[in-house]
Amino acid sequence: MAFYAAACQTDFPNPKTRTEIASHTQRMCAIIEQTIIGYEPFFDVRLLAFPEFAHAAPIYETVAQLRKHLAVPVPNEHTTAYERLARKHGCYVQTGSFLETDPDWPEAVFNTTVLIGPKGILLKYRKVNPWIPWEVHASPHDLPGYDRDPFPVADTELGRIGVAICYDWLFPETIRQLAFNGAEILVRVSAYMDPWGATPPMDWWTLFNRARAAENTAYVVAANQGAQSGNYPPFSWPGGSMVVDYDGRILAQADPGPGEKVVVAPIDVAALRAERARRAGHDMRAHLRSEVHSYLRTTWLAPGGHKPIEKTRIERRIRDAKRKLPK
Repeated sequence: MAFYAAACQTDFPNPKTRTEIASHTQRMCAIIEQTIIGYEPFFDVRLLAFPEFAHAAPIYETVAQLRKHLAVPVPNEHTTAYERLARKHGCYVQTGSFLETDPDWPEAVFNTTVLIGPKGILLKYRKVNPWIPWEVHASPHDLPGYDRDPFPVADTELGRIGVAICYDWLFPETIRQLAFNGAEILVRVSAYMDPWGATPPMDWWTLFNRARAAENTAYVVAANQGAQSGNYPPFSWPGGSMVVDYDGRILAQADPGPGEKVVVAPIDVAALRAERARRAGHDMRAHLRSEVHSYLRTTWLAPGGHKPIEKTRIERRIRDAKRKLPK
């Protein structure tokens, strides 16, 4: 079925404590309702995506400080608020990310987003590639015995939806795994800063969104932070939220620059499925010669293991990985 997706960007002062998160949730709930109701005379907005760090950013340097001040379990009262709206409007919400605690991993903090539909939470995704060395979030890759699928895909009435967070998108393997897990709509929950944002000559944001769409024959719905530099220092966050079709064409994009913005564009999963079935050329999934790529049989960045995640340990792991790289 055809429907419209909305990439929604936010511009919030960053919380210092978890008690401040509720005001962010309240505003994002308002954006959901305003978008659905405002566009209803023209078309149905059924999927809405929000940026990374929309609830809270990792403004503290250690896991202990993040756990003390900002991290929350997921699900929580915020996801409950989105569930109410999803039931009311029959929509699907890819939440902005949370800093998540989990009693199964009591020493970790995850960077987490959930997909919520009319029947509740459909999937939970934890960032596989934290933006190291700055982020001290745990990756599922780092945790011995981690037993959940790092790349879940939800089979919904809208199509099969997968998500990855910000830096994940610079790793083609991560997004390709979602595609091979069946994703037809790839959602990017992101906080991508200047100068790698939405304007030339370093518009990595646009480059990678388009490339991942084309190479996986999938739609991309990408929501980026539009925060003013004073809200999330030391960076400025250029927005540019966008929707891209399965041939890499930009269907809608917010003007670069900070501020709340919402862009909407049509998603036609039936057309995508027809293209996937028809194409003998430019089908990079069907043409993949996986056995010939030996680099994935080598461990480059080693898992973090049981030791606490600290910036100095991350930097040491990066140095060890660099020593293995071809000179």
